[in-house]
Formats: sequence, C-alpha cells, structure tokens
Amino acid sequence: MTESTIRGTTTNNAVPVVRAFRLAEAGPDDPRYEDLAVRGHNRRFMARPDAFRVVTSTEQVVQAVNDAVREERRVAIRSGAHGYENFAGDPSVEVVIDLAEMNAVDFDPERNAFVIEAGARLDDVYQRLYYGWGVTIPAGNSATVGIGGHVQGGGYGSLCRRHGITVDHLYAVEVVVVDASGQARAVVATRETDDPNHDLWWAHTGGGGGNFGVVTRYWFRSPSATGTDPTGLLPRPPASVLAGTVLFPRQGLDKAGFRTLLGNFGRWLEHNSGPESPYLDLFGGLVLTGRPREGDPGMVAVAFAHVDATRPDAAELLERYVHEITADLSTPPVVLPTERMPWLVSKRALAAAQDAEVGRQKVKSSYQRRPFTDQQADTLYEYLNSSDHTNDSSLVAIESFGGQANAVAADATAVAQRDSIMRVFFMNTWQNPEQDDTNLDWMRRLYRDLYAETGGVPAPGGNADGCFINFADFDMADPEWNASGVAWHDLYYKGNYARLQAVKTKWDPLNVFRHALSVRPSAK
Repeated sequence: MTESTIRGTTTNNAVPVVRAFRLAEAGPDDPRYEDLAVRGHNRRFMARPDAFRVVTSTEQVVQAVNDAVREERRVAIRSGAHGYENFAGDPSVEVVIDLAEMNAVDFDPERNAFVIEAGARLDDVYQRLYYGWGVTIPAGNSATVGIGGHVQGGGYGSLCRRHGITVDHLYAVEVVVVDASGQARAVVATRETDDPNHDLWWAHTGGGGGNFGVVTRYWFRSPSATGTDPTGLLPRPPASVLAGTVLFPRQGLDKAGFRTLLGNFGRWLEHNSGPESPYLDLFGGLVLTGRPREGDPGMVAVAFAHVDATRPDAAELLERYVHEITADLSTPPVVLPTERMPWLVSKRALAAAQDAEVGRQKVKSSYQRRPFTDQQADTLYEYLNSSDHTNDSSLVAIESFGGQANAVAADATAVAQRDSIMRVFFMNTWQNPEQDDTNLDWMRRLYRDLYAETGGVPAPGGNADGCFINFADFDMADPEWNASGVAWHDLYYKGNYARLQAVKTKWDPLNVFRHALSVRPSAK
C-alpha cells in the first residue's frame, strides 16, 4: 500500500471545513480491498483490479492517472458503482480510481454556480442543495447513484418534464485528461461558446462515462438564471407533491386488458408531452412486472404519478390522468388514496421503489417517440407471464419523458434523443450464478422480439429512438442481438457520434479511457 497526504479545503453552506485525506492504494492483501470490490451494484460484476486508488481531491486524481499511465496499467473510473455493465470489473482493468470520497456540494461564488464533486450521491445532492438554498437539479430518482457517471450520460428524473434534463443546467465540468505525451492535467470546460475547452464541456453533456477523462467536479447554473443570489440560479422544486398510485392485479388483466392499458398510457404521453403541455408538472410511470413467486398472485402492473401540489389544479390533473390511463378496462384497477408529501420525501419514495432490486442483473433501455404497438404489447405480456426463466424479479418500467426535455435541439448537448415521449427500462434480477445463462437469454429474447421489426433493437427513425447510454448494454454491439444494421453508437448517440469522436481524438489521443462501448477516436 502506498499513501501520500494531500490537504484540501471545502465549505458546506459557507462554513469552512479542512479536509486532510490520503491517496490510498489498496491491493488484494489490503483489508480494504474486499469492501471496495463489492461496491458494484450489479452482483454479476465485481471489480478485482490489481489495486484501487481511493481519491479525495483533483490533485490526487491527477497523481493516480499519471501513475497508471507511467506504469502502463489499464485504468477505470468509478463514482457510485451503479454501472450495469462490466466497465470497472473488466479483467483487463488493473487500476480502479474510486471517487466515492469526493462528495462535496457547495456554492462557488467565483463561478456563480453550485459545485458538486463527482462522488456525491444523488440523495446527498438533493438534501444539501434543498436545505442549503431551496434549489435542486432535475436528476435521477435513485438515492445512491453517484453524480459522476449520471451527469455524463445526460441525467433524467421526476422534474425533467418541467425543467429539462440534468445537463441542460450544467455550466462547467472539471476533467483530468491525458495529453499525447502521457501527462495528466486538470481542465475546466464551460458552456460559454468562446471557451477554448467548450467542446470538452459539450462531450460531457451526454457522451457517457469513461470516455474522455476523469470528471472530478461539476458546476450547475441554469442558462436562464441571472444575478448572483444562489437561490435563483437553479430550479426551485415544489414545496409538496401529490402522489397517486394505481394497482392492476394479475387476475384482472388478461392479454386484451394489458394491450388496452399500454395503449392508454402511451397515448396519454403522446398527447401530453409537448414543451407547452399543461401536464409538465406531472411525472408518471407504468411498471410492468413479471410472473410472481409461487402462491403470490401479485400485480401485473403499477402506475404512479407525482404532481406539483402547489398548482391549484393539481388534484384535477391527477384525476384526469388516472381516468385516461384506466379507460376501457374490463376489470377496474385498485386506485389508492392520493398522498400529499414534501418534495424531498417524494424523491425518497421514488428512490425506495427504484433501489429495491439487488442481485445479479441484466438491463436494457429504449426511448419511444410513439406508443408501443398492439403487437409489442402482446410480446411484453407473453414474456412477462412466461415461466421459462428462474429470476427473482423482472420488470419493464416506462417513465414519462418529453416536455422541456424536448425543448432543446438534438445537437445542443450530446443527448440526441429530444423528441421522445417516454424512456423504457428493462431489468431482470436473480441471485444464483448458475442461473445466469437462462436469465440472460430470457431478457435478450424479450428485447429482440419486442423490436423484431427493426432488427431486434429500438433503431432510431420510427416509433423508437435508440437507447440510453447510462443503461449501457454490450448486446447493442453484438450482431447476434443487433441485426438492424444500425451501429451501437448510433443507437446511443445518433448524429452526435462523429462530434464525440473528434472530442475523443483531441482530448484523449492515447485512448487511455476506454471500455467496450467507449467512444472511439476518429480514424486517421
């Protein structure tokens, strides 16, 4: 184990605090190694490099990267450890730089923006921004996701219909990059168009993690914000939220009813997801669940919605939403009493539901520009009710998109999907390693058959619009499962990929930061 002490200063709500941590290297013989190895969210993949480097400052990141390049050791970066594919755990990775201890959240008066270190978890970000200044960023619903990778993929959550996605509020990013001589240095890139590093900022507005360098800090300020009062520089969340829940028991929803429900939900989003929609303050989702455990009748679906309760018409909006998504069902669903809760409590309620799945997992994703067809609804119904796999749980979560998230041009950020109405997340979870093949095959076949008309993937240009890079899926680069003729990078980045390649070539000329789905340097 090697250690060097570096001191840094941060503040929390303007109260000075001195941090003195060590840059620690923990190898397999170190007692900290196993704890670091099991931090991964997907139990299929545990990182077991030659060493972990636990960093607490930008200077330490520079040192760790310089050491890895000098020693010719393959490096990977980790913040919240929620990656669903095997980036940090790839057997070729020799050093994992762990950012979890870099978790400060503060206001930077010099840049007139909020500064957040890359290892901060979303729940901590929300709490510190909200209790400190009454503001927030429109980011994800999981409490434990690290902001480092989340923002690099674009970021998305319950306030995005009203305020756009996370990177629409990103002002600057600090990145440790490696030049052609192999020397690491920290660079700050901003959204100012005359910034010579502007292209590096743009690449971090949806280009995905592990591509261009190590992000150490983000600065956030809304583009429309004016003045220097921190309380006016980011969105202010509603004081309270109305939460509605509708349960669809399995015994009351046959294939025809399932088709009706999916059609209702998709059409509601199709009609109410424009940038000027009166429903911008409503975030809704439909979670479709797989067959239950033996003896448990379970739910075939759960619909939820969160509405800004400070609106005078909030209850009416929620009531109309529930009426429209449940119309024409032969068996009435169970509509639970509406709950009113403080905004931060509502975020934690969403997190509790989302973070419950733990185990060995396979995930997939898609953007939908229009509702699923009846044929696709039937495919989902058949797979979710099948018994040809041995999972712990399976689900398809469809969440509302659109609104102000679609008010931004497709090339203004690296997130190209700016005309979708919903984002879809597919997850299969199990516990026994011996069941890996069966459960992986089930998820792959479901996805392939759902998008059979476009080569087994949600190819852009029709009802679908590609995939979400934060739910990276190696199958998109495998011709066995992607027969569409659309390259994996066009599924994730569409027309923005060539520009991302140019940024990669300029800022990571040695291709130090790479993985199976990383942006490739431009051809020379």
